[in-house]
Amino acid sequence: MTSVPIIDVSGLRGDRAARQAVADQIGRACEEIGFFCITGHGIPQELIRRVREASLAFFDRDEEEKRAIERQPPSYRGYIPLASEGLARSLGRAGAAADLKEAFSMGPVGAPDDAYHRSAEAAPHFAPNRWPASPADFQPAFEAYYEQLAALAGTLLGGFALALGLPEDWFADKVDRHISNVRALHYPAQPEEIEPGQIRAGEHTDYGCLTILLTEANKGGLEVLNRRGEWEAVPHLPDSFVVNIGDLMAQWSNDRYVSTMHRVANPPRSGNTRRLSIAFFHQPNHDALIECIPGCAGPGNPARYEPITSGGHRLMKVSRANQAATTMA
Repeated sequence: MTSVPIIDVSGLRGDRAARQAVADQIGRACEEIGFFCITGHGIPQELIRRVREASLAFFDRDEEEKRAIERQPPSYRGYIPLASEGLARSLGRAGAAADLKEAFSMGPVGAPDDAYHRSAEAAPHFAPNRWPASPADFQPAFEAYYEQLAALAGTLLGGFALALGLPEDWFADKVDRHISNVRALHYPAQPEEIEPGQIRAGEHTDYGCLTILLTEANKGGLEVLNRRGEWEAVPHLPDSFVVNIGDLMAQWSNDRYVSTMHRVANPPRSGNTRRLSIAFFHQPNHDALIECIPGCAGPGNPARYEPITSGGHRLMKVSRANQAATTMA
């Protein structure tokens, strides 16, 4: 497989045979390219419309107004200004150019005020979200979207488990207090010349378990590095999401599942090239120990990675991505 496949995941809500059939398609995509597009996901189009409209209205605000909710270390929450991080740096390339994007990031909703969620290790992942004063629908739309995408991620993980020959609920107790986040990513048009080496988002792999991405058709979009070593545009389908594997799932599966390099390309200089993407980055519980999944190692194929916690891995990757930036993600 060299191209990104399209999978109808509605069968994951069916009987065991239907769930296994979809899981087999997912497993093949995860092993061979690490990306797939999904239809039949069940996320209401009206909710998607609300989140998109709220996002665009926010990014149209004055810079001063957006910076009123700028992220504050060590929290990941709030506004991330244009060109304040470089995703290629997360690969250890400290001198990589900053990305030509701005973003809003939010995380878990309604985390309990207890010892688990307020420990020193957990606190950065459960910090309060920072919300803009307007538009009025921004917070309710994003909170509803977060909960819907978290449920969809859980359904997909059931498919991953079946594809790996595990009990369908194998991941459940490792993600029941997950530290996932939603990011609205705004890529402004580029009518002027840009700095050499700058693109909308530098080549990188995602950090966590899996990503569920809402995209649009405007030029200058997501590209994946295929097995031929070529950058291939990921297809945009109405009423679909793009799903890809992150580094933690690759490590969990001992590289049976592939965390694939991808980037967001620059658009043409003219035309309506503004772009909005909304990503749900699914991340296991901060204290979940990521070590080789049963059945993913054996004679001649030993475990390739030292165990690491989900939260520890995330902090390491985020720190790299923000080298030479004034704030952390």
